Amino acid sequence: MIAPKDIPARTNPQETFVLNLGPQHPAAHGVLRVKMTMDGEYVTRAEPILGYIHRMHEKMGENRTWAQFLPNTGRIDYLSALHYNHAFVGVVERALKLEVPPRAEYIRVITSELNRISSHLVWWGAFLIDLGGMTPMLYAFDDRERLLDLLEGVTGSRLTYCYFRFGGLCNDVDSDFLKGTREFVTRMRPRLQMYRALVTDNIILRKRLEGIGPISAEMCRKYGATGPVLRGAGVAYDVRKVEPYSVYPRFDFKIPIYPEGDSMARYRVHMDEMEQSLRIIEQALDQLPEGPVMGKVPRVLKLPAGDYCYAVEASRGRFMMRIVSDGKDTPYRVKLRTPSFSNLSLFEEASRGMILPDALALMGSLDLVIPDIDR
Repeated sequence: MIAPKDIPARTNPQETFVLNLGPQHPAAHGVLRVKMTMDGEYVTRAEPILGYIHRMHEKMGENRTWAQFLPNTGRIDYLSALHYNHAFVGVVERALKLEVPPRAEYIRVITSELNRISSHLVWWGAFLIDLGGMTPMLYAFDDRERLLDLLEGVTGSRLTYCYFRFGGLCNDVDSDFLKGTREFVTRMRPRLQMYRALVTDNIILRKRLEGIGPISAEMCRKYGATGPVLRGAGVAYDVRKVEPYSVYPRFDFKIPIYPEGDSMARYRVHMDEMEQSLRIIEQALDQLPEGPVMGKVPRVLKLPAGDYCYAVEASRGRFMMRIVSDGKDTPYRVKLRTPSFSNLSLFEEASRGMILPDALALMGSLDLVIPDIDR
């Protein structure tokens, strides 16, 4: 990477131009506009301009009952919908001190980890298209379709899930889901090895990513970046480990970290996380208890007055749901702490001095979902 001070000096320092990346551009991964000030091929400033698809989820949460807002959570980060379901039902259960049946918690973990793999597969395929490779997307969506078939059978949806309920789940899983999930785990492991041979170890990919877009742990802390971005900077922070929730403490899994902090490190974290999700799913299937999937829940939900928070490890990092209740059947205040917003915030500083193709590789490695930013 070329540091800002190494940008070649121009005869006229005002000879720069503005390049609008988006809001309609394949590399923008959604309706995101980045105002790029260029000095020749070099980025002098990259200003993200947000708000093109802002839906006011927080305000909607304050005008709906607790149950009515639940479907919104699957539409904030549509690729990580079950994790966002989990955060919202978790904060309400924490406020009401609801007991969730063990079987429901195990199924929450299984479906959430399937959702994480599905999300990472979309990122993998789309990222490689950004870098000029079309074929991996076809492999990724082949595997993802099998995942979506499994999740559709139990949730009724293929993308914006609303499966979790306060106190449990809307329905139990059947034997077809359990059998299909085991078959998927068995099939996916060799597929990950094939991905490594086809893409990860490919010298072309490595030359595009190694040493490109270094992000330090200090920069992550400065902007609040979490998830694979932070773990790709060598920090072993994962909400499932440091702020344990649900039944995650019962499973043995590792937190993939790479100290290099470059785009390749973030890539490797994503790939390793899919393997760790398979480990968690396998253990959860082996330990899955019998019993109900719904606990006792009041007919009318009115949370005690107070300030409540619940965090989960979503596909892109730490998602926290904060609600303030005044004792009514609707929230007084809803605050969503989304990982994509924090991860994008460091792009301006991290991309300074890079050539444009490398800046796009850096942006792709951040794994952005724009509705998660424009929430």
